[in-house]
Amino acid sequence: MDERTRELIQVRVLKRIKDVPSLPQFVIETLKKLDDPSTSASDIAASLAKDEGLVMRVLKLANSAFYGLPRKVSSVTEAVALLGFKAIRGILLAASVYPFVGGNFSGYALDRGELWRHSLGVAYVSRFLAQKVGNGDPEESYVGGMLHDVGKIVLNEYVRFGYSLIAKLTEEERVPFMEAERTILGFDHAEVGGLVITQWNLPEAYACAARFHHEPEALPHDEAEYRSIVDRVHLANVICLMLGFGLGVDGLQYPVAPGVLERMGIKDLEPVMSEAVEILTALDEEIKLE
Repeated sequence: MDERTRELIQVRVLKRIKDVPSLPQFVIETLKKLDDPSTSASDIAASLAKDEGLVMRVLKLANSAFYGLPRKVSSVTEAVALLGFKAIRGILLAASVYPFVGGNFSGYALDRGELWRHSLGVAYVSRFLAQKVGNGDPEESYVGGMLHDVGKIVLNEYVRFGYSLIAKLTEEERVPFMEAERTILGFDHAEVGGLVITQWNLPEAYACAARFHHEPEALPHDEAEYRSIVDRVHLANVICLMLGFGLGVDGLQYPVAPGVLERMGIKDLEPVMSEAVEILTALDEEIKLE
């Protein structure tokens, strides 16, 4: 690929990022309400009532085995009352992302629903890691995991266009897939994901988790406060890929980065993997019921 073509792709990628739709205004308003201690559960329900499909997905996620509710909830008001604002905030963001990641991403060899499945798997494992290690907010980890691959919604068509060149680099020259993306397209999906999340005006923690989920050691010193969420999302993503959960064309290219396990206080990954298998098996059963 010549330099002129690469520059043209870069311009188009930047335009495509700007063209990614914002989250619906009522979702943004609901997120603000969830940060307001004077908001009631019925206020949240009334705000979300504008989109029946979103309400149904919020309830589906709230009723998953991972939240362990004592009974099945049939209203957002009840879900808010039982789970609390922080958990509902994460569930709402996950449900809002579904329209973006629920489709087919052939550039990454991900069939319809596979990017959603992988994103949800990383979200649940990230949350589990926060609970197990005890060094971060489980719900923040859940959202970071859910959003980590959102850059693929932008780069998919360009990866498909340049696939033969990317494949040549990865297969013949053993270049990591993300480095091949950068070489051919001028961007990688992690960087683009960070830009999309920033454009959505979501917290910087989520942008960092997306931007550095493959290269946690590259996190700048001035963003060191996000180290723990980056490490958790990185490890959760590697675990999901090692277990074949949402395995795309780039799936087996990412080992656990040096230092991550030590920083998280994990001396033996095997029992963590065993618990992750249980989590992902249960998740697959729930997905089949959708």
